[in-house]
Amino acid sequence: MSNEIIVEDSIFRVGRVISVDGRSIRVSVDKAKNSSHIVYKGDLIKNVSVGSYIKIIKGFTIIIGKIEGEFTYEDKIASTKEYSSDKEKINRSLSVSLLGFFNKKEFERGIKEMPLVDNECYLLDRKEFNQVHDFIRKTDEPLVIGTLTLEKGQTITVGIDSLFASHIGIFGNTGSGKSYTLAKLYFELFKIYKDNQKFKQNSNFFLLDFNGEYVTESENVIIPKDYKNIYRLTTKSNDGQKYPISKETLYDHSFWAIVLEATEKTQTPFLRRAINNDFLAERIKQPDNLKELIIKEFLLGIAKNDKELGLKVIVEFLSELHFSIPNSNLLEIRDNLRERVQYHNNTYQFMFVSSGGTKYYDEDMVSRITDELEGIVIPQVALNDLDVLKLQIIFQYYDEIIKGFANIEHLAPLIKRLGKNFSDIRKVIEAKDDVSTSKNFTIVSLKDVNIHMRKILPLLLCKQLYEEQKTKNDETSHLNIIIDEAHNILSRDSNRESEQWKDYRLETFEEIIKEGRKFGVFLTLASQRPSDISPTIISQLHNYFLHRLINNNDIIAVEKTISYLDKLSFEYLPILPTGTCILAGLSAQVPVVIDIGAIDQEFEPNNKTRSLIENWKE
Repeated sequence: MSNEIIVEDSIFRVGRVISVDGRSIRVSVDKAKNSSHIVYKGDLIKNVSVGSYIKIIKGFTIIIGKIEGEFTYEDKIASTKEYSSDKEKINRSLSVSLLGFFNKKEFERGIKEMPLVDNECYLLDRKEFNQVHDFIRKTDEPLVIGTLTLEKGQTITVGIDSLFASHIGIFGNTGSGKSYTLAKLYFELFKIYKDNQKFKQNSNFFLLDFNGEYVTESENVIIPKDYKNIYRLTTKSNDGQKYPISKETLYDHSFWAIVLEATEKTQTPFLRRAINNDFLAERIKQPDNLKELIIKEFLLGIAKNDKELGLKVIVEFLSELHFSIPNSNLLEIRDNLRERVQYHNNTYQFMFVSSGGTKYYDEDMVSRITDELEGIVIPQVALNDLDVLKLQIIFQYYDEIIKGFANIEHLAPLIKRLGKNFSDIRKVIEAKDDVSTSKNFTIVSLKDVNIHMRKILPLLLCKQLYEEQKTKNDETSHLNIIIDEAHNILSRDSNRESEQWKDYRLETFEEIIKEGRKFGVFLTLASQRPSDISPTIISQLHNYFLHRLINNNDIIAVEKTISYLDKLSFEYLPILPTGTCILAGLSAQVPVVIDIGAIDQEFEPNNKTRSLIENWKE
């Protein structure tokens, strides 16, 4: 062994292992290593400290550990030795957690062998330190995301494949920098690939933006506006942008089961029958046939002579139709019939009462009612697909109720939701024959969408994208769904919806995160409250970017699901500065605290904290 190696070993030696308890190792520090830095060949080398790494030599195996704690204790045999200072009477020991080992000069996470007592421990040299923080596989491409917080100047890169072919979680309190981190990841990705044709053809990125942070006036957030589709949806008016869906999607009963929050056992099968009734749809599309259909259905209800069915249900049939057929006189006809048609309790049948008080039964009654219904005026205007679908549902409902094929109690709640939900959904979507686009990055802003549709729309769009990706059966295709402020739709504690509907919503996203990898579908979630999100979803994430978390429930939620995050990293969480986060997961060999790199100002999300002083001072 050369003198240089002997000198280097003596300088880099830290101490020796004094106890082994599972992954927790205790190391006794040599007294000569009590200084904070070491000078070697003109370089100032940081000595052992909490948060740094050491290597443990066991024969030909090099084991890497992270220092989690430091302890001191008095030298028990100090009285038998001569010390030049009181400091030398103190022994130091380190608590070390094992991380991995060097295999053929490459660092691998995990435990191959356990160290033994008396194994020697050393500082890592610069080359070994870089190897521990080299997260790029041979077949992967690098993506720069920031620098090490504790080692200024040490750039951290991750593999594009290991990061984006995975589920990503970005968590942190408001103002901690999580939206900036999300933007940084995709900014760097598109900076490399945005003009690559195969990238455009084989990848699709869909970002749900609840607060309008990614749709600034310049529209250049993350990537230039020429490379993406932006939809600013609103339920405040009928004149806003609309998200395009295919005609095939429009006639998918599962699509409307989501829109109308249909129950699985009764209401969803009913929707399937209504939407698949092509014969009914063709008759509705023609104004004359539609009028004939209304008359026939109304008279069918009268002919039943069923008091339990009630005149109210039959007359309300016209009210429902009025809101789906613009500029008709159905309300006027309804009011006339409500006044004229009555139920006779003694004869157990309906009757028509003229203005003079004459009562008509049977054929005379039908004739009088028919005359009234013939006065219906339906404008000769072609109905759009949404209007036709709504009428199909209304006609199917009253037909089944009147004929006794269904119970009012089961389907009435669905019809009550029909008007409001249809009114909202037509403000934000439109059906098109061709929805293809050359741009593979889409941002949908829900800032101006009401709370009710904020629950439905994300589920609607994400489920549809997922189902489409499943049917492609294309191994080259990739879909990444990005949800900022994910607690808005993945919360377990929402009180705005029924338990059944909440379970359906969560189960849908849980299926995507559990099974999506097989079809090339991956989720990126950013949230202030990881404790609100389903534990199943949190546990299935592959890579975590953890910004400052203050709430203890949030820290516990993260701690329960990330088994490979060390104790020291958890203790950092409440005190991380803005823009700093802990990266942990499959893309990183070891958990690291990093400062997220800067984005060009024009590509930053619109999420900066407002300065009160600048807004208030004269």
